[in-house]
Amino acid sequence: MSGSIQIHVIDDDDSVRESLSFLLECAEFSVRAWPSADAFLNTQPPLEGCVIITDIRMPGLNGVELTAQLRQTGSSVPVIVITGHADVPLAINAMKAGVADFIEKPFEDSAILSAVRDALARQDARGSLEIERETILSRLASLSQREREVLDGLVDGQANKAIAYDLQISARTVEVYRANLMTKMNAQTLSDLVKMVMIAKLAPLS
Repeated sequence: MSGSIQIHVIDDDDSVRESLSFLLECAEFSVRAWPSADAFLNTQPPLEGCVIITDIRMPGLNGVELTAQLRQTGSSVPVIVITGHADVPLAINAMKAGVADFIEKPFEDSAILSAVRDALARQDARGSLEIERETILSRLASLSQREREVLDGLVDGQANKAIAYDLQISARTVEVYRANLMTKMNAQTLSDLVKMVMIAKLAPLS
């Protein structure tokens, strides 16, 4: 599995790039090293299934600014920042901005490898939920306006007659819309339907 994972090491210090690259390659990860965040972004490498390790302070874009720019483009690639002791408050702010983890200097090799593996595990979990969410959103988009109104009533716990009254249609018509939307949503039960709507309402994960 490690061999299919691309790790991007971004640091302006040649010795740090070389030592991290060697460590990660020994752990059977594929590694690309970059001297700056700007060089990395200008190349625009594919980020699917990747992890970024970057220094928090660099000429040009720093690690926090890099993360912010990636998030603005919709990328959820995990970013691990390496920080000095004085940078810890900045690193905590970076976590709030979407950094996956930060590692304080000096660090053990095991800390880097553990952070990478944890980031990948979290990415897998996010990926599964995002795929499910996107599928549900696609199904919701296929509903007509009236089917969506009936769905909203069902999720609010209303009975067919109450929905019919609110929409000024017959209870029989509500039953038809309900059957149609259950089919379109691929839901077997009302409980399935409610769960789908809850997942759809989740903010996209980063």
